[in-house]
Amino acid sequence: MKQTLRSRFVEGPDSLGAKARRRRWEMFRQAFPGLESMSVIDLGGTYEFWDRAPARPARLHIVNLLEKQPDGLPDGVTAETGDACDLREDLLGRDFDLVVSNSVIEHVGGIAQRERFARAVRNLAPRHWVQTPYRYFPVEPHWVCPGFQFLPLSARARLAERWPLVKVKPEGREAAIADALGVELLGRTEMGFLFPESDILGERFAGLVKSLIAVKRG
Repeated sequence: MKQTLRSRFVEGPDSLGAKARRRRWEMFRQAFPGLESMSVIDLGGTYEFWDRAPARPARLHIVNLLEKQPDGLPDGVTAETGDACDLREDLLGRDFDLVVSNSVIEHVGGIAQRERFARAVRNLAPRHWVQTPYRYFPVEPHWVCPGFQFLPLSARARLAERWPLVKVKPEGREAAIADALGVELLGRTEMGFLFPESDILGERFAGLVKSLIAVKRG
């Protein structure tokens, strides 16, 4: 029942989350209409995301610290296990046209790490698209819980252990605290500080800003 509810709200093909992701894709295509001819680096993404997408870049490189990518990737697609805040030096010298990152920057850990992440984005390519859930949207998207992000850490940890819509239930109190600490949602001022040359767009749901996107078109 819990997974059925989460699927209905977030993960299912006809869920509210899926509909929002389709709208976001349309925004992305409008921002970068020449995607099919570009060389793209995706920080924290997966091949599954691009495999489901209605269009794909000419060349794609994926960097992900936690999720292993499938074997046998198609021509033009490469992947590696790596930290987007501590990239290999040779990646900075590659000829990427566009950096893409969806729902990653809120997980990298603290403002110093977010600055390192943003610096890497700015140095990798002349264009970027960096999306993150908006701190002041009333429903926290990782737990699908109203107001979760505004609670004290102890209350967030307790909810993380018990909330029925959590994706993966933590095993014990320490794991619940770690999960709660692992997400730091951003507001518009911080996104503008991290990406001063970008347009900060608001992705809306029911008239409210649901996520922020730092977009630089080059």
